[in-house]
Amino acid sequence: MKKTILSTALVSALALSSVNVSAFEAGDIVVRGGLTMVAPDASSTNILVGGANFALPEVGVVGGVDVDNNTQIGLTVSYFLTDNWNIEVLAATPFSHDIEILGGTKLASTKHLPPTVTANYFFADSDAKFQPYVGVGVNYTVFFDEEFDDAAVGLIQGLAEGATVSDLSLDGSFGLAAQVGADFEISDGMYLNASVRYINIETEASFQVNGADLGSIDTVKINPWVYTISLGYKF
Repeated sequence: MKKTILSTALVSALALSSVNVSAFEAGDIVVRGGLTMVAPDASSTNILVGGANFALPEVGVVGGVDVDNNTQIGLTVSYFLTDNWNIEVLAATPFSHDIEILGGTKLASTKHLPPTVTANYFFADSDAKFQPYVGVGVNYTVFFDEEFDDAAVGLIQGLAEGATVSDLSLDGSFGLAAQVGADFEISDGMYLNASVRYINIETEASFQVNGADLGSIDTVKINPWVYTISLGYKF
């Protein structure tokens, strides 16, 4: 009888302890891969030429620029420092964005890479299969392959009596990032992940007008929401 009671107590204790155990433990490495969409919440100061607002005949002041969405393959690698804290690195194939003016007219395009390092906290949960988390971190975005659109260059030449624009350049950006997300264990060591990030990305643009360094945009705020759906595996 005593053995039966003891066995029952041990089984109950083990069952309760297993309910409270986190899905992740210190030393775990989790690699995820999936689709990541960058959706800029963009705004900018006006396009300037020689310090004055850039204006076109029959159009007037061009104003600022907008940046469109893009989806690429995203990859994260994380290392658990404790059962509840990890350090995560976000990488992706290069994102490509159109830069637009005049109600959606494509002015230029650029590519960028936004490597981001985040410290995430995983909440203790009674259901170990579902692990929500929040995180904060830092981002460095590097821009490359910036170029003006041929049609936009032709429009400017036609309206501004042959004026040419060239050599667009965007400065790198360093900023903060925050995210919320969750992992759901779909099989032993395999997880379905969804996350939403907000990244502070601000840059300055410069370009040449008629071969001289006259063009600029003092502030371009991209500040994207970054949505990711991925599959992960715990090592």
